[in-house]
Amino acid sequence: MQWQDRAIILGVKRHGETTVIVEVMTPERGRHLGMVRSGRSRAMQPVLQPGNEVEVTWRARLDEHLGEFRIEPVRLRAARLMETATAVYGVQAMGALLRLLPERDPHPHLFEALEVILENLHNPADAGELFVRFELAVLNDLGFGLDLSECAATGTRSDLAYISPKSGRAVSRAAGAPWADKMFALPPFLGTEQRQAADFESLAAAFRLTAFFLHRHVYEPRGVEAADAREGFVQAALKALRQPVRKAGELSA
Repeated sequence: MQWQDRAIILGVKRHGETTVIVEVMTPERGRHLGMVRSGRSRAMQPVLQPGNEVEVTWRARLDEHLGEFRIEPVRLRAARLMETATAVYGVQAMGALLRLLPERDPHPHLFEALEVILENLHNPADAGELFVRFELAVLNDLGFGLDLSECAATGTRSDLAYISPKSGRAVSRAAGAPWADKMFALPPFLGTEQRQAADFESLAAAFRLTAFFLHRHVYEPRGVEAADAREGFVQAALKALRQPVRKAGELSA
């Protein structure tokens, strides 16, 4: 059996002296593993880095076998992804999220989202907002999606201000006022009425929101913890937003 597809490297594990097992995300075949012979060679090590985009050819005698990859570089991002803390932690955290999904289960929209985020991890504000949306998309694909389109109590689509921790649905400001202290605030950049760029407060609220639902629906039932890289990414993104932007020509103290 054989197939060919685009792929993004998620991780590499040593397998013997020269062989490695490479984990990739593809648009058509989801998260997939395969052996790469001579994967620890000088020529292949720079290619087999998380975040790099490659062309993979997979071969195996039977579909259920691990199989072998032949890998050709397409876009090598790894060096750039080492330049900022949000990028270093972000690529690891997204890999951990994708491992929550069944192997070989296609999720083309997540592959496309992964490509977009990898191109924006150097910008903490953009990276943080995109990462939250990526977590929401993973929750949705696992069957635990949040409904932020209309009020759970009244059906209205306007002035949505809260999210119910029980149902994961949006609640309008008027309907939710008596229970405001028991609900999550709906971050403005996730609202449907008007788009606002994420700031420190709204991004911190969004990180708390996705962490809660991931823990309740995914991590706790499976008896696992969130990847440490997520906390590293969250702290790096929020730290960057908290720092004041210097004016042109202004020197640091």
